[in-house]
Amino acid sequence: MRRGAKIATGVVAATLVGAAGVGAYSLVDAVTDTGEAQAAPVRTGPPTADETERTARDFLAAWAGGDTARAAALTTDAGAAGTALTGYRETAHVEQVAFKRGTAEGAKVPFSVTAHVAYGDKRSTWTYDSALEVVRGRTTGKALVDWRPAVLHPKLTPGQTLRTGPSGTPQVAITDRDGREISESDYPSLTPLLPALRKRFAEKAGSTPAIEVRAEGGTAPTAGRPPLHTVAPGKPGTLRTTIGAAAQRAAESAVSRHADASVVAVKASTGEILAVANAKRTEFNPALSGQTAPGSTLKIVTSALLLEQGKASPGKPLPCPKTATYGMTFHNVESSENPGATFAQDFAASCNTAFIGLAGQLSDDALATEARDVFGLGLEWKAGVPTFDGSVPSDGGAGKAAAMIGQGRVQMNPLNMASVAATVRAGSFHQPYLVDPSVDGRTLARAARPLPPQVAGDLRAMMHRTAVSGTAAKAMSGLDGDTGAKTGSAEVDGQTAPNGWFTAYRDDVAAAAVVPGGGHGGDSAGPVVAAVLRAS
Repeated sequence: MRRGAKIATGVVAATLVGAAGVGAYSLVDAVTDTGEAQAAPVRTGPPTADETERTARDFLAAWAGGDTARAAALTTDAGAAGTALTGYRETAHVEQVAFKRGTAEGAKVPFSVTAHVAYGDKRSTWTYDSALEVVRGRTTGKALVDWRPAVLHPKLTPGQTLRTGPSGTPQVAITDRDGREISESDYPSLTPLLPALRKRFAEKAGSTPAIEVRAEGGTAPTAGRPPLHTVAPGKPGTLRTTIGAAAQRAAESAVSRHADASVVAVKASTGEILAVANAKRTEFNPALSGQTAPGSTLKIVTSALLLEQGKASPGKPLPCPKTATYGMTFHNVESSENPGATFAQDFAASCNTAFIGLAGQLSDDALATEARDVFGLGLEWKAGVPTFDGSVPSDGGAGKAAAMIGQGRVQMNPLNMASVAATVRAGSFHQPYLVDPSVDGRTLARAARPLPPQVAGDLRAMMHRTAVSGTAAKAMSGLDGDTGAKTGSAEVDGQTAPNGWFTAYRDDVAAAAVVPGGGHGGDSAGPVVAAVLRAS
C-alpha cells in the first residue's frame, strides 16, 4: 500500500507539470519515501536564451496592454516597477504604447518604443529606443526583468520619473522701451530679472508654453536640460519693459568700475524705470531689493518735513556746530562746523548737527509719516518685479535723531532714493515700475498727497545749489539742464569706510547709486549717477 500511495502522488505531480508548462521547474517533481513532497531546487545561473526571450516578450506585452501588476510581477522590484509603469500612463500621459523587440545580446534585449502621448487637446507620437536585461531571481530562480528606471527611458537615472506638462520657461522676448530685444550679454545686470518677468507675464505677453515630456526627481540635476520629447511647441510672446538702452548701457559701464555698486534711474514724471545695474552678478538684486541705511541722501525727506512744518527755511540761519546731542552725541564728517550757516547751506554741506538740533521740535512719528504720505516710501510698490519699498520707522530719542540723517533703523536701496529725487523733481510721487501696469491691470501705489508747491520749489533750489556748489558739485560738473543732487555717507557697523550714496536728477531723469564701503558719496557713487544722467 505504501508503494501504491507513492505512485498515485507521482501522477498528480506529473499532471501539474503538464499544466504548469514553463513554470514546471518550481513545482513538486519528487516524493520522499515517507510520502512527503520535496520542492525542486531553485534554479541558478544565467537565464537561458528561451527564458530571456519569453520574459522580455511577456513583460512588454503586459506593459503595452496596460496590465501594470502583471508587468511589475515580471521584474526584480515589483513595487518600484509598478509605481513607474503607472506613472508612465498617468504622469507621462502615455495613452497607448507599442514595442518592437530587437535581437537579444545575451541577457540584454533592445526594443523600440512608439508611445502616443495625450495632454489636454495636445497629442503627439513619441518614438525612442530602450533596452532591458533579464536576470535570475535570487530567491525564486525565475527569469525576471532587472528593474531600473532606464527601462522606461534610457536617460532616466535612479529615482527619476517621467512627467508631461507645460515647460517651466515660457518663450517671451523681453524688449526695452523702444521694442529692441534685451540681450543678456549686453545687459548682464538684467539677466536675473528676465526669468521672473517671463514667468509672471508670459500669458499677458501672448506666450503659451510648450508641452514637454521631462525627467524629474532623483539626484541628477535636471534644470536646463532639454526635454525628452516635445508634445506641442510653445508660442513665443513679447514683453516691453521701460528700460532705456542708453541709460542701461551707461549704468552697466559705471558700476563695472567698482567691485560692488548699484544704480537705478527712473523717469521722474512717470516712475518708469530706465536702468538697473549691479556690479556683482548674483540672483539677489541690491539695486531693487537692498536694505541699508541711505545716510544723508534721506535729508531730502527730512528737509521736506522741516519746510512743511515751518521749522526751517532755505535762508533762515541754522548753525552747524561740530557736535549735537539728542539721546547721544552726533558729529559731522571730518568734524566740520559752520556757526553762521543757513538751512540751505547746511543742506548743501550735508551738516548732520544742524538737522539733529531740530529733532526735539518733531514728533516721533513725523518723519515716518512724511516718508509714507509724500514720498510713497513703505507703501506696497508693484513694479512688475520684486522690490523692497523703503522703510522709515517711527522712533524716539537717539533713534529719531539718527533717522533724520538717514541712519538708525532707516532702510533704503537705489530704487527708493532715485524715487525720492524724482518726487522732488516732479512735485509728487510716481511709483517706479519696470512693466507698464496696463499689461496686467496692476494698481500702482499712490502717496496720500503731493509736495506743497512752495516746499517743492525750495527743495529743488536746495538740491540745485548742492549740485553746483555743494558736496555734489564735483560729480555733477558739466551736466547742463535742470539739475539737483544730494550726497550721503552711511556708517555701517564693522566697516572701516562708510557706504557712499548719491541721488540726483537732470531734467526728467532721476538716479541714485550706492557704493558699499565707498566712503564719501560724492566721490564714489556720484560719478556712477552722473554717468547715467549724462547718457539719459
